[in-house]
Amino acid sequence: MPSSNADQFHLTEEQKQHWLEHGFIKVEGCFSREAAEQFTSSLWTRLGASPDDKSTWPAERLNMPGHTSVRVEEFAPKAWHVMCELVGGEDRMADWCKMWRDNWIVNLGKPEFQPTDPLDFRTLDGWHNDGDWFVHFLDSGEQALLVIPLFSDIEPKGGGTVICTDGIGLVAKKLYEHPGGTTPFLAPNGTPDIQGPNRRTLWMKWVSDPEATRQESFHEATGKVGDVYFLHPLMLHSASRNLLQAVRVITNPPVALKGPFNFNRSDPKEYSLVEQKTLRDLGRAGGLPEWKITAPRELLSPQRVKNQEEMKRVELERMAKAAVPITQLAIATQVDQYYPS
Repeated sequence: MPSSNADQFHLTEEQKQHWLEHGFIKVEGCFSREAAEQFTSSLWTRLGASPDDKSTWPAERLNMPGHTSVRVEEFAPKAWHVMCELVGGEDRMADWCKMWRDNWIVNLGKPEFQPTDPLDFRTLDGWHNDGDWFVHFLDSGEQALLVIPLFSDIEPKGGGTVICTDGIGLVAKKLYEHPGGTTPFLAPNGTPDIQGPNRRTLWMKWVSDPEATRQESFHEATGKVGDVYFLHPLMLHSASRNLLQAVRVITNPPVALKGPFNFNRSDPKEYSLVEQKTLRDLGRAGGLPEWKITAPRELLSPQRVKNQEEMKRVELERMAKAAVPITQLAIATQVDQYYPS
């Protein structure tokens, strides 16, 4: 587990400045390799595959359902303190997002991939901003922070999430212009749902345009087991191609607030680091006194949730047949309460 002084961890001024400039930070060594191995102990049984036989590996990328959870404060105290500091304090966070689940996101690559293949981040096909379970407003607190804990080592070209920091301002401006809200794919609220590649049209347009997104704004989330990336909630990001075919395991536990962000605080010192970054990218560091939502907030029920219910049933059958426990991590508990990610 992390060192005993993790409960004293605070972001440095350099880290805060990096956040305000780029909208993300990487914090190393938030949990141990041993804890990660215990938490992921049933991964291959759940996949119905063998780590030593690539012919048994399923689809290139899988978003698995969750079975157990751990308290972030106990499992990764350093990460916990970073989460709290970025959103403005524990008292602003919703209770349900104080847990991390074992809903692994696995990237296994494809047999035809080669390490020498070129990797152009702009041509990746998964660009999006998160939050498929609510109507989006500029101040939406349902997705207040993106967190990516690394449960495997990730080398360059090893399938690490790719982020585009210039996307934060593009998304923020779009939401500012739509106080009536937008769909998860940033169309005006009320637009019929779209599935397939057309859902990503706006995001793909942005990342393919060097005038909208500078080359230096693209970053690959690499690192070691236990490292954690913290991203602004409006960050554009995409799954990448795992050209190394080395198993990549992450999660993306959401951080939600008890209420919406506040972009009109009487005391500017009360703006959280997330709020400061949003305002900075809008060119409105002092606040947005004129901006208010004009439509009700609304939660959605994405098809993804139903798909994962069936995946969970299959995984439980596999573990029962193999007599394998869901996890070997002693502090993990089995839960069934609502968890949107």
